[in-house]
Amino acid sequence: MFTEREKRIIALAHSIIARRFTRLDSLNSPEMVVEYLKTRFATLEHETFAMILLDNQHRVINAVDLSHGTIDSAAVYPREVVKTALKHNAAAVILAHNHPSGVAEPSRADRQITERLQAALDLVDIRVLDHIVVAGENSMSFAVRGLI
Repeated sequence: MFTEREKRIIALAHSIIARRFTRLDSLNSPEMVVEYLKTRFATLEHETFAMILLDNQHRVINAVDLSHGTIDSAAVYPREVVKTALKHNAAAVILAHNHPSGVAEPSRADRQITERLQAALDLVDIRVLDHIVVAGENSMSFAVRGLI
């Protein structure tokens, strides 16, 4: 997939973007989030589920990987998602995961876990702003599609 040199370059780009991203006053465009996530997931050959934690002004508190899986799935547990969001005192979150297959279309399981996580986080007054699926250069936003 990528040479070792390319992986080092991507890792360096990821760290630069991550530093810039966490210093932002607020998330001002979905495109910025997608670009960050594309970089975050660029070198991964397995599915990873992540969450961007936001304060009440939608400023980034942190971005964390919650689960690493196989080439086509990653186990996600609502209890751990809620626990992580509460630990960081998040008011809102953006869920994200990658599809190493290169197909950004969400699966039925993706839709179901999004609904479960949204319901669990809603119980503790934490808003799910979006769930973004990244597949290489392609992405799909649940919010844009009206699924959130």
